[in-house]
Amino acid sequence: MELGWLVCGTAVLLLLHVLMELSPAVNFALRIGFYCVLCLVSSALAAAACLLVNGGRTVKNMRIIKAVVKTFKYFFGLRFEVTGLENFEVEGPAIIVSNHQSILDMMGLMEVLPDNCVQVGKKELMYTGTVGLIIYLGGVIFINRKSTSSAKMVMSEVAKTMTSENLKVWVYPEGTRNCTGDLLPFKKGAFHLAVQAQVPVIPVVYSSYTSFYNPKTKLFTSGKIKVEILPPIETKGLTSDDVTGLTDRCFHTMRETLFRLSGRPS
Repeated sequence: MELGWLVCGTAVLLLLHVLMELSPAVNFALRIGFYCVLCLVSSALAAAACLLVNGGRTVKNMRIIKAVVKTFKYFFGLRFEVTGLENFEVEGPAIIVSNHQSILDMMGLMEVLPDNCVQVGKKELMYTGTVGLIIYLGGVIFINRKSTSSAKMVMSEVAKTMTSENLKVWVYPEGTRNCTGDLLPFKKGAFHLAVQAQVPVIPVVYSSYTSFYNPKTKLFTSGKIKVEILPPIETKGLTSDDVTGLTDRCFHTMRETLFRLSGRPS
């Protein structure tokens, strides 16, 4: 009986391997499916560790989450080449902004996440099972993107908390995933927050995933991701009148860096 199960299991694995080699769609579906299962299972285990070690919701849990997620890249054959980590070494709080490409961004985030850093995410993430639980325990700040007044109120509270608790806050200014190899126009919330709190903006740029990951063409293979942390942009002395200029400056700097890291002409 055990031999029969072994033979059947081996046959299924061989069949899946052949299908993955022959069909990009099957390969993509299996890899994404495995990624989702890995996230759910790892989140459950990490949540238990967070509760045991730190007792509840706190940014300190991000160290545990980071250690777990940093192992994911080995399952998918992804390599990260990081430069500019020293630019995170600013005294006091800061706003970190980065490009947002896909569900794989979590791996890139945890590869470079500095200590005492929380993310801003959409409220819907709270309802994603064990993944929602672990990001809640990690101190992620949830905003309701459908309510402008609610989002502004939350960001105002973030400014106070960031200063009082010496936190860095990570924001995706594009507002949604964008796997085109370019940037979407930036929303101004993160830059209003930086000016309000008079803290620097630190841009982080990830090279385009399109050479190894593209949902439209069902491409998902191994690959290398270049990450560059750019020098902080100071906001001391700036007012709300300067937010548009700050947003544009950051957008153009990050876009040029994205094209350079991705080997694409400006």
